[in-house]
This record gives sequence, structure tokens and C-alpha cells, in this order.
Amino acid sequence: METVNVIQDFGAPLPDFTLTGLDGKEVTLSVALTEKKGAVVVFWSSTCSHCVRYDKILNTFAERHPDLAFFVLASRHGETADDVKKAAKERKITYPIILDPMGKVAAKWYTHQTPRAFLMDSEGRLLYRGAIDNFKYPEDPEFLGYLEPAIESFEAGEPLTRNETASFGCAIQSVYYILPRSL
Repeated sequence: METVNVIQDFGAPLPDFTLTGLDGKEVTLSVALTEKKGAVVVFWSSTCSHCVRYDKILNTFAERHPDLAFFVLASRHGETADDVKKAAKERKITYPIILDPMGKVAAKWYTHQTPRAFLMDSEGRLLYRGAIDNFKYPEDPEFLGYLEPAIESFEAGEPLTRNETASFGCAIQSVYYILPRSL
């Protein structure tokens, strides 16, 4: 029986992946990292109401952080490329969406819900994982950003003040997705 490391250590490399984007092009994380200072990977679903809230932030990510590779992985079980394309068109999504069929990469990264963000350095070493923010709007006095401050510290060469936050959102795989139609 194969032993699986169930701990994802900060400072240790995250598993590499090669997946296909909505545009049909193949994307490999390690290749993208050779050209950038680091990367952000967000596990996402076109049907998750929590993910919808981040469309504007994700649409402007690349222009705000040109030194970081950026991947949004559509990982929800049962979500098809056509579902994702339809949502992207309706919501005017411009960020790159990569298909993670049946959430295989999500499982390797111990991710069970969307959205969940990861920040890594150019060697693929884990620096931050968790929520993008506390699900408040920036104009809300109780708003706390989590991912952006981590990126700012990383880009400034400073230690991160927070490496992890609890994620919240929609399940990538749920018993409700696989129940027989007639109960």
C-alpha cells in the first residue's frame, strides 16, 4: 500500500500539474514558474456563489500582479467544460480557467471547497493557503484581506504575517452530487 503524505508543509513544494485550459492549451505549473517570481492557484467552480463574488478581483489579478503566474482551476465534480464556458461568457470572465476534471489536482492539494487560494514562490514552495478574504466587501469596516497582504509581503521580500486561513465555500465533491436521481 502506498503511503501518502497528508501534511502540506509551508516551504515545501506543492505537486506539479499539467492541465488543459478552456482555450484548449495545455498548462504546466512548473513551466509557468520558470518565467515568474511565483504563482497563485485558486480552486474554483462556475456554480459556486462564493466564487462569483470574486470575478472582478480575479479578472484584474494579472494586471495587478504581472510577476506572478495565475491559474484558476475549475475542479468541481460533474462540472463540464461547456458549463464553465457558459459561465465565463455570461459573467464576462477574462481570467484564465484551467480544467481540473473530477478535482484530481484539488485532491492532491487537499482542497475540498471553492474558492481556495494558494501562493507559492518560483520553486513551487507553499507560502500561503486559504481564503481570499473574510467574505466581506472592501468598503465594509470589518473587511480583512488574506491573499493580497500575503502577496504584498512576498513581492516585497518580507515574511508573511499569516500563512493560512480557513477556507469557506462550495464543496468540490459532495455525496449530493453523486446520489441517484430517484430517491
